[in-house]
Amino acid sequence: MSFSDKAGNKAEDLGGKAKEATGRATNDENLEAEGKGDQTKASAKQAGEHVKDAAKDVKDGLSK
Repeated sequence: MSFSDKAGNKAEDLGGKAKEATGRATNDENLEAEGKGDQTKASAKQAGEHVKDAAKDVKDGLSK
């Protein structure tokens, strides 16, 4: 996973938090839910990155 992918996922998470907060402040349940969804999607992507990084570390360790 490249740095830009990780940065994009972090930006998506932060954007989701902003949407959630805005939705909560304006009583817009749809916007709040959309923000929570964006955060969940970003978290899933980040978890996938961690799995890929761990698999690469194992592969690199076996080749030494």
